[in-house]
Amino acid sequence: MGKDIALTSGNEYFRYRACGIIIENDTVLMVSNDRDDYFYSIGGAVKIGETAEEACVREVFEETGVYFEIDRLMFIHENFVTFSETEQRTEKNAHELAFYFLMKPQEHGDFKPDITNDGFPEHLTWISISTYRGHKAYPLFFADELPKLRLDLRLQSLSESGQASGKSAKLSVLTEVKRIVTHE
Repeated sequence: MGKDIALTSGNEYFRYRACGIIIENDTVLMVSNDRDDYFYSIGGAVKIGETAEEACVREVFEETGVYFEIDRLMFIHENFVTFSETEQRTEKNAHELAFYFLMKPQEHGDFKPDITNDGFPEHLTWISISTYRGHKAYPLFFADELPKLRLDLRLQSLSESGQASGKSAKLSVLTEVKRIVTHE
């Protein structure tokens, strides 16, 4: 593989990123590190000669130690942010283009122990989708979009199991819609 698709010019920075969304039991798998005080999605830079899908599978494996398959592309997010580089005491204006892929659920056992990225240990953490908004977590749009995705996944699961009709299925769907509307 080639180098990361990233450009730096003075205090400006561009990065092309691929990310995995791993959902289990109404939680989403996120990453934190010992340097920053927030959570962020699993993923990283796409390399020259690599598709976004290949980068996503590679990055998810690098960060979890598990090969997940992609279910589908969920979001394309263009992000503009200014961040501080403590060591250099400078600010950078970042422009990021990120592709977010939903990963297929699977039995995975334990994830590999914490890894190190840029000299800082990273830690995997499950965050409840219903309380995502209460965490300092990025991307911010996950707070609105993950509850909708959770409902879609539940409906898909009910449909595949043949339980898409009946009072309990309808009650489950109505409860989920209420959660989305009230941000519970």
